[in-house]
Amino acid sequence: MREGYIEDYVSGLEVRATPEEVQAVQPLSKILVEDYGYPKELLVTHPQYRVKIRPSDEKKEYPIDIGVFSANTKTDDDIYIVCECKKKTRKDGMTQLKDYLRFCTATLGVWYNGEERIYLRKFEKDGKVEFVEIPNIPKYGQRVEDIGRFKRSELQSTHNLKGTFKAIRNHLAANTVGATRDEVLAQQLINIIFCKIYDERHTAPDDMVTFRAGFDEEPELVKKRILDLFVDVKNKYKGVMDKDDNITLDANSIVYVVGELQNYCLVDAERDIIADAFETFIDHALKGGQGQFFTPRNVVRMMVEIIDPDAEDFIVDPSCGSGGFLVEALRYVWKKIDDEGKKYQWGDDEIKEEKMDFALNRICGIDKDYFLAKVAKAYMAILGVNKSGIFCEDSLERPENWGKQTQMRIGKSKFTALFTNPPFGSKIPVKGEDKLKQYDLGHKWSLDKKTNEWIKGKLKDKESPQVLFIERDLELLADYGKMAIVLPDGVFGNDTFTYIRSWLKDKGRILAIIDIPIETFQPNTATKTSVLIFQKLPKTEIPEDYPIFMAIASTCGHDRRGNETESDEIMQVANTYKKWEHEQGI
Repeated sequence: MREGYIEDYVSGLEVRATPEEVQAVQPLSKILVEDYGYPKELLVTHPQYRVKIRPSDEKKEYPIDIGVFSANTKTDDDIYIVCECKKKTRKDGMTQLKDYLRFCTATLGVWYNGEERIYLRKFEKDGKVEFVEIPNIPKYGQRVEDIGRFKRSELQSTHNLKGTFKAIRNHLAANTVGATRDEVLAQQLINIIFCKIYDERHTAPDDMVTFRAGFDEEPELVKKRILDLFVDVKNKYKGVMDKDDNITLDANSIVYVVGELQNYCLVDAERDIIADAFETFIDHALKGGQGQFFTPRNVVRMMVEIIDPDAEDFIVDPSCGSGGFLVEALRYVWKKIDDEGKKYQWGDDEIKEEKMDFALNRICGIDKDYFLAKVAKAYMAILGVNKSGIFCEDSLERPENWGKQTQMRIGKSKFTALFTNPPFGSKIPVKGEDKLKQYDLGHKWSLDKKTNEWIKGKLKDKESPQVLFIERDLELLADYGKMAIVLPDGVFGNDTFTYIRSWLKDKGRILAIIDIPIETFQPNTATKTSVLIFQKLPKTEIPEDYPIFMAIASTCGHDRRGNETESDEIMQVANTYKKWEHEQGI
């Protein structure tokens, strides 16, 4: 492939890598094929299909970015959907799309700039061509009248909803009346997402979903249906939702959100869709100020698979955020229970009882951000765990200062598996003598050159949270328990942190250090990180010399801008580690 060119997804031709092409044409082509089911042979991208500029013209000069046809013959009579694509910085193009639709037989149009999208339906009224926005376009084989009329079994799984969430965020920010701040919009979207997930869980496979917006439905009718659904969510999960929780978006905004989400099955989504939504809606400054960068799902899965928890483990995440690690660990162990139930021919009720026992009694999380802790609790509840062990506390505070319920569930030396990505950064230091003096790592350390040993000294004025989390995490672990933690690379290599590595050496065994690409947390932060896998051991059982699994994942499934890429080496690491662990007899 020549420099400055890319391969067109539909035709396979070499085309210029213009911003429009990279940011809109190619992604939308992929969405039309993979999410809507249109065969590639019914799409035309390059060479472009053209329409007339005016009815009297004999020559067709307007080039359409993407044309979707109803038949392989691809004649003028077969054009079905016209797509107008712009680069992310361009908001125009709607007039152009309407002109294309006027001068061809297509009845549907899509405008997309990589971050926003609008769907149009063309119709004639009193001899004039008019346009109306609709919630979505039909999937392949559907009619326009079928938009939103899905049985539960017809919902489609998807592996990445970030593009959809971006489109929703940008549309709401530009059009919603009465709510423009990202954190307010985030809460609103997440409430609607919970309606969607609840509906998926409580609708029989052959029944029509309640979470839907038809092409000709009045917006107020759709809004009422969603608000009624939210009442059901609040009634079922009274311990999770607050009484004053509500959906306050206007009817048109609700229709837009429902229209964008209604095709998909969120329960089976490959990514933590709540974290995706939050990342999309809360801007960089707000997240960065609190060190809240959400762990990509492939990294979460790698860490869970390496620790390999089962139904006998007690699991904790002391900085759980929206619950990504806990949800993945829950699903991982539930699958093991399913497999064991099939093996020993347990009944469905027995399997369900085992799953609930694990979820209610053996999985816990803490986050000091009230909103995130609430989201994590609600997410677990929607998955069926009505009373989760998730608490809003400061994990770095003295445990005796936690609430009574937290102290009953979470204590030192209790947990056998720990997964976490703590907040890190010098801009959010932990201060306070009473809090810092709990920790060895809250003190200054110096090297005794005679003994070559590190000596703990005076208390520091402040310390970065990730350093203190290392110690708190180990306190929560029981002997022989294992933890997987994301840490900045400086902890592993900087001379100024040698004392941390020396301190850690006396607490157990390093099982693995996994270098993950700098793109992993981009575009949110460019901090380079690695994953530490560690087993806590009694001091008398810590080996003097032992092998450590080291791995470098060069790709993470997206580039520094967050755009999806085909190469992802992160999940390969888990498989390689398991083989290594088996060979070592660990």
